[in-house]
Amino acid sequence: MSKLVIVESPAKAKNIKGYLGEGYEVIASMGHVRDLPAARLSVDVDNNFEPKYAIIKGKENFVNDLKKKANKADYVYLATDPDREGEAISWHLANILGLDLSDKNRVTFNEITKSGVSRGMADPREIDIDLVNAQQARRILDRLIGYKLSPFVSQKIRRGLSAGRVQSVALRLVVDRENEIRAFVPEEYWSIDAKLNNPPDKKSFSAVLVSDPEGNNLKPEKKALKSNEDSDYILSKLEGADYVVKSVKKGTRKKSPTPPFITSTLQQEASRRLSFQARRTMKAAQELYEGVDVQGMGTVGLITYMRTDSLRISEEARAAGNAYIHKTYGEKYLPSKPRYFRTKSNAQDGHEAIRPSMPDVTPDMVKSSLTTDQYKIYKLVWERFIASLMAECQQETLKVEIDANGYIFNATGYTVKFDGFTALYEEKTDDNSKSSSEAPLPPMKEGDVLHLKSLTGNQHFTQPPARYTEASLTKALEENGVGRPSTYVTITSTILSKEYVVREGKQFVPTELGEAVTNLLKDKLPNIVNVKYTSKMEDDLDKIDSGDKNYIDMIRLYYDDFETPLEKAKKEMQGVKIKLSEEETDIVCEKCGRNMVVKVGRFGKFLACPGYPECKNTKPLVHKTKAKCPECGGDIIEKKTKRGSSFFGCSNYPDCNFMTWDSPSDDVCPKCGKSLFKRKGNVLYCPDTEGCGFTKPAPRKK
Repeated sequence: MSKLVIVESPAKAKNIKGYLGEGYEVIASMGHVRDLPAARLSVDVDNNFEPKYAIIKGKENFVNDLKKKANKADYVYLATDPDREGEAISWHLANILGLDLSDKNRVTFNEITKSGVSRGMADPREIDIDLVNAQQARRILDRLIGYKLSPFVSQKIRRGLSAGRVQSVALRLVVDRENEIRAFVPEEYWSIDAKLNNPPDKKSFSAVLVSDPEGNNLKPEKKALKSNEDSDYILSKLEGADYVVKSVKKGTRKKSPTPPFITSTLQQEASRRLSFQARRTMKAAQELYEGVDVQGMGTVGLITYMRTDSLRISEEARAAGNAYIHKTYGEKYLPSKPRYFRTKSNAQDGHEAIRPSMPDVTPDMVKSSLTTDQYKIYKLVWERFIASLMAECQQETLKVEIDANGYIFNATGYTVKFDGFTALYEEKTDDNSKSSSEAPLPPMKEGDVLHLKSLTGNQHFTQPPARYTEASLTKALEENGVGRPSTYVTITSTILSKEYVVREGKQFVPTELGEAVTNLLKDKLPNIVNVKYTSKMEDDLDKIDSGDKNYIDMIRLYYDDFETPLEKAKKEMQGVKIKLSEEETDIVCEKCGRNMVVKVGRFGKFLACPGYPECKNTKPLVHKTKAKCPECGGDIIEKKTKRGSSFFGCSNYPDCNFMTWDSPSDDVCPKCGKSLFKRKGNVLYCPDTEGCGFTKPAPRKK
């Protein structure tokens, strides 16, 4: 019998074909083949929100070929990804190919290994129509809101803008955080810090003032010392004081490992640890899931499905991980009883957490077969999973109270009694600085007289909340129940591409445009940018999965909630246009002498004369670098390809044809004085290779 298996990606098709062997043809759909056409609303609002699907432009020939293959096959299996989106793609394929929706032709693979594919093929099921409806509800609501809201925003601010069910909430979080930072008033406070040692031990340790002779709380976090005068007063009272150990308290504490990754935590940790943007992380993870050619093993998927918010792991994987820990670290590194992590109530528990598909395959075993990004992500996933199964880290804590003329200082520290899971992996945090109080303390006992090495008053200021990074914004969206694993990358990339936010280092900073969009929506359609409202909408959409809500009723409820205030806003703002300030440049209009300003049109930024309509002069916006052309000495300017990629060329083109993909630097060659460029490998080089050839490592970004 001939059997046709339809998956989503060519890489996965090739790997699955290798496992299934003869009698099977495996073909990739390349994602969706049918969708709502973008040229019109494509939803019949007056007829139960019936969607008007059509074959995606450019896929007509593929669909015709697919129909021919399906007609020739004795059986068709729909093996798209194991999530809502994958279920919907299978449903669309079944409709296009005329398959019976009651047939058990839907198979899913949590991991692309021989055993994972065999398990999936052995357990076909019907298409889950509740999952399909949950995806349809999201798609239809997103189309209705985006299609009707985006023109309103564009009309009131500027053409080409977009707004949406989730992206607008994400943007509001960034804008609100910026407003908090602007409104923040720093508060001055002081701490009294001592450096001490316990002779004859010469190693010093830190202690901080926590109370005065009257028992007032002077811990730095209480901000009781408001000024330099307060600090100097206490320092004067401590002149000549003896520092005597008042009490020594010993204790123990246990530190548990973090759970295996879900989509959001993988993106956050890869950002903190590897400085990867979410798209880069998910690209490498997708490749690891779909399968890579590993020397000595053939083509195999190294991790499980990477779009998940479930912390569940299979008992088979647990046993394999435990076996590796026992063999490598010994029995004492296994917990006394299995550790189970609780998945959030609104998580989709259809498949497991992100874990290695074969826990006994270490990162070093496959390093030579992986790209650098693949190896780094696999190492992260593997170490996190194995560590999650390991025993707790046990620490002995020590708290010492020190009396000096009635003023009490505290010194705290710990030593590791048993390293447990930390022998392999510890999660990074957004602030990884370790205070000196975490250092081990020397042996001390009550009555010991300590030697004072230094005593200082230190000025501090309270800090505003940090701006969001891609990682922390994803975390905030997840914690607030906004968006889902498959959408995080799209959300952040959309608000960046629309220039609602810009990156400064890793931080997201809202632009004037982003703030204008948010303020307009907060004023006229507050529900659209209300975090709790959007979270409730997500929860209701999730209930469609389980069949607890009718998806048409749910769409109607939220659409009515959206349409009424939108129509009201349109009437209230008839003829109103929100004006953004324009960025003035030092480029003079050659026609009228005014300084030209930066404007944004359909094809991006350009220069225009502010004297419009009297003067209609425009010209391309050129980003000039500090580098000079190595061939003619002209300015090196940044240019864009049609796809938006940057390259660099001489401003004297076409008289000078110098062009390079390498970034110009501010440095010049010490040999010949020409501008240096940076190529792959973080190397600065002189482009005059014949006469010079100078190279040096580029400085690392701090």
